[in-house]
Amino acid sequence: MNVTEITTAEQWEQAFERSKEHPIVVFKHSTTCPVSANAYEEFSNYLADKPRSDAEYWLVKVIESRPISLQIADDTGIKHESPQIMLLQNKEKVWSASHWSVTKAHITAVLD
Repeated sequence: MNVTEITTAEQWEQAFERSKEHPIVVFKHSTTCPVSANAYEEFSNYLADKPRSDAEYWLVKVIESRPISLQIADDTGIKHESPQIMLLQNKEKVWSASHWSVTKAHITAVLD
């Protein structure tokens, strides 16, 4: 499954709008944090197995794209944390988790 990195406000706006059509999953990743590295591995393992096929998967590097990360928090009402994963549908939060709660088993339980 492909993951698209969001690096611009326009990309985020498009992704957020697309949540009206089908679910989107956004993973916020800190490239300097060991906890985030572990969560990213768990997310990658989920994607490598049998990910939900009707969802789109997006990645935001929170240090490199800080304004986008903060905009996501503002638009969704989900307090910024990293690592963090969220499921959005119809421009609303369906689910989110952060830190050590971001595991393949947890993602699978929610998305599948």
